[in-house]
Amino acid sequence: MRRVPPLLVRRLRPDAIVPRRMTLHAAGMDLTAAIDAPVTLAPGGRAGVGTGLAIALAPGYEAQVRPRSGLARDRGVTVLNAPGTIDADYRGEVIVLLVNLGQEPVQIESGQRIAQLVLAKVEAADPQEVDELPPSERGVGGFGSTGS
Repeated sequence: MRRVPPLLVRRLRPDAIVPRRMTLHAAGMDLTAAIDAPVTLAPGGRAGVGTGLAIALAPGYEAQVRPRSGLARDRGVTVLNAPGTIDADYRGEVIVLLVNLGQEPVQIESGQRIAQLVLAKVEAADPQEVDELPPSERGVGGFGSTGS
């Protein structure tokens, strides 16, 4: 079994909640808002919502900030840049960029679960410029070229 390095978490404010999995086999850990005042997202509105946390990842890993399915289903709120990427060398506050795609304003309050954090291994490749790419069966076909 591969051993995954620990996710180091630092609270930047006392009310910040350390991410945790809600079930044993959950892929994501819940991220919670840690804000001084509620944030209201108007329909179509967006806001960066702080978690009050900073993290340190092992080299070769990233943390992906993804929507919470219940918040998206029930209120139309999702992560605007999903998945947002936190690089292994970033040490600032984890901020979640939320957008309200619903029809009604949504209020985000401190302590509310707003997103999930998923760790992923990253492979680094060095780009190599070439004059021609090797052929493939698909070729240059894109956007629907393989059927509906």
